[in-house]
Amino acid sequence: MTTNNLSRQIVAMGGGGFSMEPGNPRLDKYILEVSNQKTSKICFLPTASGDSDKYIVKFYSAFSRQQCKPSHLSLFQPHTADLRSFLLEQDIIYVGGGNTKNLMALWKEWGLDRILREAWEEGVILTGLSAGSICWFEEGLTDSIPGLITVLPCLGLIKGSNCPHYDSEPERRPAYHNLRAQGLVSDGYATDDGVGLHFIDDTLHKVVSSRPQAKAYKLEKINGEIRETVLEPIYLSQYI
Repeated sequence: MTTNNLSRQIVAMGGGGFSMEPGNPRLDKYILEVSNQKTSKICFLPTASGDSDKYIVKFYSAFSRQQCKPSHLSLFQPHTADLRSFLLEQDIIYVGGGNTKNLMALWKEWGLDRILREAWEEGVILTGLSAGSICWFEEGLTDSIPGLITVLPCLGLIKGSNCPHYDSEPERRPAYHNLRAQGLVSDGYATDDGVGLHFIDDTLHKVVSSRPQAKAYKLEKINGEIRETVLEPIYLSQYI
């Protein structure tokens, strides 16, 4: 397990990474660099996809090319009864996309909600895309129920709300604005695909992107009006 001076770090990606950008490793390389380990132990949690075999294969295919030690944890076919020890030994825990509602239910049933908080507090880097992004916030906008964008209570490691896929799924921006206007979701962050929000402790430290034009946004309700502020990312041009 890494200590990272016990700083609590999360990189929440709106989309991208090995599963959405197989030819663009910029975000994944950035995450490995954040861990500050020569050979990071990185564990993939594919819970939201129902532990899809194809997704797991994609993970190993991508990270076997990097300087790291990849592994995964399936909750449908767990390889150990001691999930806590296994996860706390990691330097990075990488959560895949899929159905966030199912992910949260399974995590709570298996106690991963508590284990992941402990890992975060112990300095393990937490990251992920889509479902693996919104899960870290107090609330997330999810399409887990077909045809609907709903608000889902999540782990609450980061204050506020989160909405991924802001540029690729056109229904998300109006849904986020409307839900915030009605007071059904708190202020928060939205991210285009390819953008990562890097939090250290409770503060947004950096916004990074694997795509030159992608952006992040801060959404707030101020004096009854919805304000969306663009957060310009740092393009990770150095990672190829």
